[in-house]
Amino acid sequence: MGHRLAAATVLLLALVAGAAAAGEQAVGAGVEEAGKSAAWTGGLSRRSFPAGFVFGTAASAYQVEGMALKDGRGPSIWDAFVKIPGEIANNATADVTVDEYHRYKEDVDIMKRMGFDAYRFSISWSRIFPTGTGKVNWKGVAYYNRLINYMLKIGITPYANLYHYDLPEALEVQYGGLLNRKIVEAFADYAEFCFKTFGDRVKNWMTFNEPRVVAALGYDDGAFAPGRCTKCKAGNSATEPYIVAHHLILSHAAAAQIYRHKYQHVQKGRIGILLDFVWYEGLTNSTADQDAAQRSRDFHVGWFLHPIIYGEYPKSLQVIVKERLPRFTADEIQMVKGSIDYVGINQYTAYYVRDQQPNATTIPSYSSDWHAAFASSFLTFFAPLGAADERNGVPIGPRANSDWLYIVPWGLYKAVTYVKEKYGNPTMLLSENGMDDPGNVTVAQGVHDTARVAYYRSYITKLKEAIDDGANCVGYFAWSMLDNFEWKLGYTSRFGLVYVDFATLRRYPKASAYWFRDVVTGKN
Repeated sequence: MGHRLAAATVLLLALVAGAAAAGEQAVGAGVEEAGKSAAWTGGLSRRSFPAGFVFGTAASAYQVEGMALKDGRGPSIWDAFVKIPGEIANNATADVTVDEYHRYKEDVDIMKRMGFDAYRFSISWSRIFPTGTGKVNWKGVAYYNRLINYMLKIGITPYANLYHYDLPEALEVQYGGLLNRKIVEAFADYAEFCFKTFGDRVKNWMTFNEPRVVAALGYDDGAFAPGRCTKCKAGNSATEPYIVAHHLILSHAAAAQIYRHKYQHVQKGRIGILLDFVWYEGLTNSTADQDAAQRSRDFHVGWFLHPIIYGEYPKSLQVIVKERLPRFTADEIQMVKGSIDYVGINQYTAYYVRDQQPNATTIPSYSSDWHAAFASSFLTFFAPLGAADERNGVPIGPRANSDWLYIVPWGLYKAVTYVKEKYGNPTMLLSENGMDDPGNVTVAQGVHDTARVAYYRSYITKLKEAIDDGANCVGYFAWSMLDNFEWKLGYTSRFGLVYVDFATLRRYPKASAYWFRDVVTGKN
């Protein structure tokens, strides 16, 4: 395979370089020709996976739709957050982003050409209910009907996520949003409207994407909307993350209960939740560091998955957080426990972790409650205090553009296997996985994404190993379909399989898109 890959690289470089000189249209044609000739799959193909295994791509409404304050959509907490000077790189907004609201057919067509089976998209709550509850915005409903109907028309299965960080701002202003127990009923009502309106065609539902990120980044360090923390203008990092997480779990369970009792038997669908999961590896083999790694897993994925599977928070949270940790009533335990038909695992990276016990100066917070230390400078996204990037001077893996994202394929294997062994091998989707390049790469540079091809090849190989070893994983979704608005990073980060010229919004499938085409269509 080595000579074949080398030849492919030379051909792709020549084609892209020539295409860049000839114009934008030729770029796409050049990459397509290179993809046809020699995208190296590393022996992976659809035949490598169990029958019925789903390959898809993923995105979120706020990151791709645009039309943020048009066609009746109300503002979300992110529309308020991006207006704060300095919060987003280059003070970027998602008012337009990549305009999938108008270009959805083009995007779905690309998915189909690349052989994908499914699209994991999210529904903007405030596009349906501009003030969170009450009056329906039928223009928003019409958009999602158009998107869903077109996907089905050309053979792309919709996987609909109800919440991806974007709470209606009206609920935040009215009663504090996720901090208020009222949010459970509001979310359940919104979810039911979606089940009733779209469930005749959508058979795969997810309630929340990465609720841990919502609770931790929104309420522990204030890095994400609504920007609350002990050191922020408002907030309490010791209590609010746990309150928010509790309400998110109850909201998920309430929506799942409604779906199961009123719609599932007729619509024949299923419902789950999407959880981010970094793999935490003990920095040393000491008992203290191994215990710290386990606590990190508990405070990360266990915070949500443990109650859903076992009806209670992990013991480590109960012992450390004590009275700051909300409790489920007996009725709530019955509602929460078993409230998924499947779980989505968003997996990108792995970190080393070591034990660090609190001292007299430690300020109580979700992040300090881990009793774990991380060594790198990144402070916010996945780990509470950053990522330990070296053991004995050896990095855990090369780094992508984002300073939180180390490329560690074995971490995916360990994360999926952990969910299998710790939580009874639930039906899983690998619901996000990917890496980013800098935002300032040119079209010619961006489409030649050999590092991304290598990333996907290595990670999907490890996923196959986990499945071969018994993990009940039934689908894989690449993040993301398009370069888009990447939250705090704005447009300085590109995760897409498709390069987007942010000035013209033209789409150019990258080499990685054609690599996926060859994997999922079986053309080695």
